[in-house]
Amino acid sequence: MDFSTNEDHAAICAAVDALCSQFDDNYWYECDRDHRFPWEFYDQMAVGGWIGIAIPEQYGGGGQGIAEAALVLNRVAASGAAMNGSSAIHLTMFGLNPVVKFGNDQLKDTFLPRAAVGDLHVAFGVTEPDAGTDTSRITTRAVEDGMGGWIVNGRKIWTTKALESEVCLLLTRTDGEPGEGFGGLSLFLVDLDREYCDIQPIPKVGRNAVASCEVFYDELPVEGWRMVGERGRGFQHILHGLNPERILLSGMACGLGEAALRRAVSYANDREVFGRKIGANQAISHPLAKAHMDLNAAKTMMMHAAWRYDSGLECGEHANTAKYLAAEASWFAADQAMQTHGGLGYASEYHVERYWREARLQRIAPVSQEMTCNYIAQNILGLPRSY
Repeated sequence: MDFSTNEDHAAICAAVDALCSQFDDNYWYECDRDHRFPWEFYDQMAVGGWIGIAIPEQYGGGGQGIAEAALVLNRVAASGAAMNGSSAIHLTMFGLNPVVKFGNDQLKDTFLPRAAVGDLHVAFGVTEPDAGTDTSRITTRAVEDGMGGWIVNGRKIWTTKALESEVCLLLTRTDGEPGEGFGGLSLFLVDLDREYCDIQPIPKVGRNAVASCEVFYDELPVEGWRMVGERGRGFQHILHGLNPERILLSGMACGLGEAALRRAVSYANDREVFGRKIGANQAISHPLAKAHMDLNAAKTMMMHAAWRYDSGLECGEHANTAKYLAAEASWFAADQAMQTHGGLGYASEYHVERYWREARLQRIAPVSQEMTCNYIAQNILGLPRSY
């Protein structure tokens, strides 16, 4: 792994920083307050080609790797957009990765060029209310219709961006019964046809510019060619995308932490109490210094994991470690930003309360810190399974 300055990466960061500077903290505050999708931002990112950065060039994308995509999301979050900005684009940037890896030519030719230019909004439907992390218990079912297609019935929760999305990468059961393992699960790229899909936003504490939804599928017809990969191997196909997902989320989390830390440092340099700047007090300065170091360490692990993935090397340990460290670093930075501001940190006008709410999400989604520790303990350290 080369630690020298990468001019291409520096150029990506500078360009994304410049674009994001058009959308200040007040823009994101208003989007979050009004539960309004940031269309202006999304459209500018699409025009700039950033949404298709990781889609293969043959389909009109940038042909770059996970490292470059992670840097884009990092700079978006660091601009003050935090999770609202990065979540608005990352599912289109990354969500079709299983289609790139396992999809048939019709799927690729139909959807990837539109995703590359930002014209196709994509959602991801896996989690169910009675399954949670135990994906083997999925009950949403696809049944053959006798004419080469499928009919889907079921219910998903936490389907991000379903309100804006045209299609959803949907994990369903095609064989077997819930709890019998993962072999009966298949993956489809389905239309979120409102005639067959009832989409309801879930009220939540933060990241309100991008809705998380409960989706009810009622006799949804799906054409046969919309299956991604092989029947019964949907879980394996999704697993192939989990490592890059964790890497991208690490970039987002680190960026959010950077935004919070920047606000905290600025306030600590300006605010005077008892005749001196509060940043002169070690009770303020030391936690902020630790936040800086933690974020740098997490970002370094993120780039290490991305380099391994893009180089075709095994990266499960590194991707999960990056996600864990970034979530902790992001939360610590946001919490210290709140503490540094004191009572004013609780006021929306200083924006750190928004970062604080969004940073907390990193420690529970899309996988909890505890499940990440379970993965490392079992798969890396060889300890007995604990769940």
